[in-house]
Amino acid sequence: MGRKLELAKHLSQGELEKRYRRAKGTTERSQWQILWLLRSGKSTAEVAEVTGYCGDWIRKLAARYNLMGAQAVGDKRRGHSGRPRLLSAEQDSELSAELEKAEAAGSAWNSVETAAWMSAKLGRSVRANRGLETLHRLGFSAKTPRPRHAKADVQDQELFKKNVP
Repeated sequence: MGRKLELAKHLSQGELEKRYRRAKGTTERSQWQILWLLRSGKSTAEVAEVTGYCGDWIRKLAARYNLMGAQAVGDKRRGHSGRPRLLSAEQDSELSAELEKAEAAGSAWNSVETAAWMSAKLGRSVRANRGLETLHRLGFSAKTPRPRHAKADVQDQELFKKNVP
């Protein structure tokens, strides 16, 4: 059996059960269930077995509940803006103009070229995946030519294209 966690006495066991049974959202419902089971004397391992959550998450939820009370329950991902953008609005419009010029000239950028441009503007290294994210956010896609096989016979390929119905 695992260790039993102590919960702060913000709500009684009956109130925790009532909130569990009345919860509408799945995240909120499972969190109330975890807290209710912990208050009823179940160990972390027992609660993990019943709910399917790992012991580490159960301990984190219990600690958050002990600190914040009922406000600790619910999906805390909502309203989280994620990581900040690397480029300012002005730099975004500048990059967008560069991309439009390149696209009009028939030489659209890929994620590596975009990351290199961003690195030069920001004065620090930017990875290609952030370049691709920025391309997509601005409404562009990475366009690179399809690779050719090193041993491909161009004449045979052209002959094949001409003979296809």
